[in-house]
Amino acid sequence: MIVTVTLNAALHVAYTTGDAAADDVTPISRPVYRAGGRGVTVARVLHSFGHDVLAAGLAGGASGELIIQDLARSGVPTAFTLIRGESRRFFRFADPESDGPALRFSEPGPFITTEELGRFAGDYRRLLAGAAAVVLCGSLPDGLPADTYGSLVTYAAEAGVPVILDAGGEELKQAVGHGPDLVVAEGSAAEPGTGGFGAALIRLGAAAAAVAAGGQVHAVTTDSEWTARLEATDDEGASADFPLARGALVAGLVPGQLLGWSWPDRLRHALALAAGGAGSWTRVPGGAEERDRVDLAAYERLLDVVRVERPRG
Repeated sequence: MIVTVTLNAALHVAYTTGDAAADDVTPISRPVYRAGGRGVTVARVLHSFGHDVLAAGLAGGASGELIIQDLARSGVPTAFTLIRGESRRFFRFADPESDGPALRFSEPGPFITTEELGRFAGDYRRLLAGAAAVVLCGSLPDGLPADTYGSLVTYAAEAGVPVILDAGGEELKQAVGHGPDLVVAEGSAAEPGTGGFGAALIRLGAAAAAVAAGGQVHAVTTDSEWTARLEATDDEGASADFPLARGALVAGLVPGQLLGWSWPDRLRHALALAAGGAGSWTRVPGGAEERDRVDLAAYERLLDVVRVERPRG
């Protein structure tokens, strides 16, 4: 079983808007709810490929209940630790008759108490007993110390469970020294060579790193480096500069980490998913949300245009 952890899960709320009425009130549709957060996306994509997955983390209030219910409708088992605060929400308002951008709004996340963190830590350590791997994803809500991921990496290492860490900022700095098996991060450029961000993560303690920048991924291990990119524009508009869906990228790297695939095979699978093989949860004008549904036809087409190379020099 693969356990995904989303400590700052979100509820995406989408509305379709109409034309403003005479009183300047704009009618909107009933809301469409979708569970979100990168760990949730990872769980959905892995489930779509038939992997045994469990979505865990923190969830609270009415939003937390809707997050759990939406995952249940998708067939994804959950084991969220309940909190008193309300899970954050993202709102999206889009006019289907307009080519303009959708309006987006976000709420702050909940504040997590020491007692809630303690309960989650207990739940997490119990889940490790049946886990084949743990995927730690995304930002931390208020109240959690920056070294939270570091502690979770250590607990997993003590249980003999490999860890894939997807984080940034201070959370990444605090966690990488605890020795995650794979770090997925973003960089301003996927620079080849030992001076790159990926190589720095290895020196700090990661066993392997995959750094995404624009439409390419640079993978670094202790003894090799690889760069993956899309060679040409495909029918759906993905190109070498196409921004990658981060959650789908992480999900694409998990099977290879567990099964010992070669790095070229891992990167082809992950990049094909992240560049369009994982379809959007809502296809309305104004831009797509984080992609978490597998489009097998697009995935298979994109596999043919992913190029993986060793850096020159």
